[in-house]
Amino acid sequence: MVIDSQTEQQFEGDVFVSENTASVFKDRGYNDDMLPKTEDKRNMNKKNYFTLWMGSVHNVPNYTAVGGFLFLGLSPLNVMLAIVVSALAVAAFMVINGRAGSKYGIPFAMHLRSVYGELGAKLPGFLRGIIAAIAWFGLQNYTGSLALLILVGKFWPGFLELGGDFSFFGIGLPGLLAFTFFWAINVMIGFGGGNVLNKFTAILNPLIYVVFGGMTVWAIWAAGGIGNILTYELSGVQSNPPLLVYLIIINSVIAVWAAPGASVSDFTQNATSTKDQKIGQTASLLVAYLIFAVSSVSILIGGSIYYNIQEWNVLNIIDRWDSMPAVILALVVLLMTTISTNATGNIIPAGYQLSALFPKKINYRRGVLIAGVISYLIMPWKMMENSDSIFAFLNIIGGVLGPVAGVMLADFYLIKKQNINLDALYFDKQKTDPSNPYRGVNKEGYIATIVALLVSISGQFFPALQFISNLSWLIGAGLAFGLYYVLKKGKAAA
Repeated sequence: MVIDSQTEQQFEGDVFVSENTASVFKDRGYNDDMLPKTEDKRNMNKKNYFTLWMGSVHNVPNYTAVGGFLFLGLSPLNVMLAIVVSALAVAAFMVINGRAGSKYGIPFAMHLRSVYGELGAKLPGFLRGIIAAIAWFGLQNYTGSLALLILVGKFWPGFLELGGDFSFFGIGLPGLLAFTFFWAINVMIGFGGGNVLNKFTAILNPLIYVVFGGMTVWAIWAAGGIGNILTYELSGVQSNPPLLVYLIIINSVIAVWAAPGASVSDFTQNATSTKDQKIGQTASLLVAYLIFAVSSVSILIGGSIYYNIQEWNVLNIIDRWDSMPAVILALVVLLMTTISTNATGNIIPAGYQLSALFPKKINYRRGVLIAGVISYLIMPWKMMENSDSIFAFLNIIGGVLGPVAGVMLADFYLIKKQNINLDALYFDKQKTDPSNPYRGVNKEGYIATIVALLVSISGQFFPALQFISNLSWLIGAGLAFGLYYVLKKGKAAA
């Protein structure tokens, strides 16, 4: 037994492995990216976590989603409140699922192994770290490139005419060049990992307050006061029960975080303590979404009132501004927030997961490069050809990853009681030990995941079950959580 009181240090229930223990695990065939973080490498405190997610909220897809929320039947004020309630739900999910990482210093790949087993972890890891992360990485790059295209066009109008009728699988030459350039920047940020990201967010977050605060002030002025925004009546709104709309908004916001929430251990493994990640993440998400709730609704409605249109694309509103400096600053910050979102939620987890799936051939940086290339080849602009695409994508991602989250939470808190045997988890790959609980496949976990997944995505195939699709993450996570617990308890009692 490698882990004992002589080699480990505990603080408030957190376990800090020693250099000697980490070295033993490395000799068993694990690369540096997979090892539990030693105390000297746990360098993220409350401030770091507070800034970590701030830039992940203000991006073009999120503003587009708010435009859709306003048509669901709630008043503008209730939409704001629903977004803040959603932030509480997201913060709870991130903190609770991040506990395994902050307690033991393990990355998502090993957290997943502790739940599903070594072999069993490959499928949910592939779904989160490869499918969801790469698809989202491509989509975020494309939406960011649209902002970049507007920005370049302000300085060089002729750029928008380059290539004439040229089309590369549905995208013109200006759009292709903007996408390629923005894609390359995101990949390079991904190479730098968490250290570069911390420096990046330290610069970005003050700008968020300045720019989106300024845009909100402008929107309130443009609308003739906050009262006109809060009492604005949209045309073409749906008629839905208020409680259902609240649940739909909560589900949609959590679905945005379904992937980073599942793999949050990749970030909480660096926590100086669980207390730090708990306070930092909660404050980060609450403050970020409070600002976002007020600014997004105000900017979209204020811009619509001012220009006498019903415009729900924030880029189109910015593009109408007369002040060139204001346009440039707003677009640059939107580009930076998209980069922050892409790094924290997509390319960094994809790099780690590829490294976990192929530890002997792929390290983190190679994983980032491979994920980046695939995200380009899938041509994400084809996935954004109509306005409903991103919402359908969110429902699918929520339906796929909700069950994984449900099983992870039930296993860590109800079955393992927050206890993971690191010595058994980091078993010697060259030795056979059928009694090791972390080898093979956790069958109950697979059954719960697959059953819940089929139910949560059923609305995509059967129109009569559309309400399930609208609540895909909540239904998938809740069903998997309960089913897994019942199956495990039933097996223990047999």
